[in-house]
Amino acid sequence: MTPNAVSTGSRRSAPSRRSFLTATAVAAAVAGGVPLLSACGGGEDTGKKDGTTTGKDAAKILPTFVAGTVVTPDITPRNGSAAGFTRAIPSAELKASVPVRKGKGTALTVMAPLWGTPPAPGNPYYKAMNEAIGTDVTWQNQDGNVYDQKLGAVLASSEIPDVVVIPGWNLGGKIPTAINAKFEDLGPYLSGDKVKAYPNLAAIPTDAWQRSIFGGKLRGLPMPASYVTNIAPFYRKDLFDAKGWRLPESADEFLALAKEITSAKAKVWACGDMTWTAYNMFGVLPGSDKALGWHLVDGKLVNRIETPEYLEALEWTRKLFDSGVVHPDEKAQNQGDTGNRFTAGQVLIYNNDLSHWYAKTSEQASQNPTFAMAAMDIPGHAGGTPKLWATNPANIWAFVRKGSSKAVVEDVLAIADFTAAPYGTKERMLTDYGVEGVHHTVKDGLPVKNDAGNLEVNSSWMFVASPAPYVAHPDTPEVTKAMVEWQQRMGAVTSKSSFYGMTVTEPSRWTGLMNDFEQLEKDIVRGRKKVSDMQQAVSEWKGKGGDQLRDWYRKLLDTTGSAAS
Repeated sequence: MTPNAVSTGSRRSAPSRRSFLTATAVAAAVAGGVPLLSACGGGEDTGKKDGTTTGKDAAKILPTFVAGTVVTPDITPRNGSAAGFTRAIPSAELKASVPVRKGKGTALTVMAPLWGTPPAPGNPYYKAMNEAIGTDVTWQNQDGNVYDQKLGAVLASSEIPDVVVIPGWNLGGKIPTAINAKFEDLGPYLSGDKVKAYPNLAAIPTDAWQRSIFGGKLRGLPMPASYVTNIAPFYRKDLFDAKGWRLPESADEFLALAKEITSAKAKVWACGDMTWTAYNMFGVLPGSDKALGWHLVDGKLVNRIETPEYLEALEWTRKLFDSGVVHPDEKAQNQGDTGNRFTAGQVLIYNNDLSHWYAKTSEQASQNPTFAMAAMDIPGHAGGTPKLWATNPANIWAFVRKGSSKAVVEDVLAIADFTAAPYGTKERMLTDYGVEGVHHTVKDGLPVKNDAGNLEVNSSWMFVASPAPYVAHPDTPEVTKAMVEWQQRMGAVTSKSSFYGMTVTEPSRWTGLMNDFEQLEKDIVRGRKKVSDMQQAVSEWKGKGGDQLRDWYRKLLDTTGSAAS
């Protein structure tokens, strides 16, 4: 089927979310967590929420899971990995997962982020999708780089589109409250066996639906993702094989190797900024979601920034910079692209989203036929098995405006059921590649977008809902296989922290407590600040509200229990 209609689960949010997503938002889905909890009722410090989102109460809300049987993956998902498809499926063999057109032609407006130039209204791709689904959608695409600004203004107004897409990284400020107040409860249409009217939605994993409970109601239509870390340490396999370099199995071995393979005179450095990999090697709790950074240890709730592993990871990364093995442009942030330095052979190891594996391999196929890259298994910092932590299984949702008619809601669900179609279906092919002969041609059994396809076919439709995570690159089956198997191996050593599956809205007085930590991390590893400065910042964080926030989270955990299993 499609060489790059890929990876609805190969990506997870990373420390610098905006720049990260600008590069990869269309390639794969972003990960997230589960239900939204909001402090309310007895005041914002009580830890109470609008509705219970774990245990028996959540079970009453969640859709029944019915595994899809339309297409069997070539690689079965395991240990939280995506499914894998290594073969192209000819157009004549594509299955129909939505055999009857469900839309009733209701006029709908949908607002969604878009990274790139918005297609012209009423273009052939939009017309083909509307015709296939039976809807009349008008898109209000907004610049994804400043989407939070537009989102806040729209939700504060009385002119809210019928459908609004909200990414998890925009769940700050008053957005969660607006979600509860201004969007429909979809439970009457989807809870329990009701979802069976929409088979592709029924096949979405339960964890992703849990993440879609906001204020005690099933409000969001999710974009599922693998909970396995998406940040992979890539290396130049072609050069490693040629030189006989052995992959490191500990933090010390990594540093020793980095010194060996760096040659500033030849303008070759071992690596880029490896902070993200350091966090994984040292077993640091996730930092992409505030709630995931809390974990119950020996009866005490601790935050990631309070752990020795956090400081050790920063100190080790600083050693890389101090040793001169990091490309000098990495010290001055935003100086060029590490991925480009990697393909040019100036950097031999870098870490980024797992989707880069295919993107870079595909890019270099014609430019450098000998190019080969791979992702090393993340080693434990002291050797042996690492302690990895789960990310969350969804982090983008579509919401339906409160007060919408039954006709509007059902047409939105018709869209969602269509765009959640799995790989190997007619619906997936149309969503990802548009109309054959108009937006793509088939070459060597694979669809290839033409200029019209690149201009008009975009990610907007899949933001309404997406299928369970999968990776499908039939033009490079070996990369697909390697990506999924890497996820499976890393998933086998992945644990879920205490708030896995819970998207928590913190009381507003504490929401800015962590604002300066990301920059401080960057300053420390680059030698501009000391590790002791982080210890001081953590001490100040506790006094400014961190300890009170800990008590709030503990009450929340005691009340709801953990959603991790």
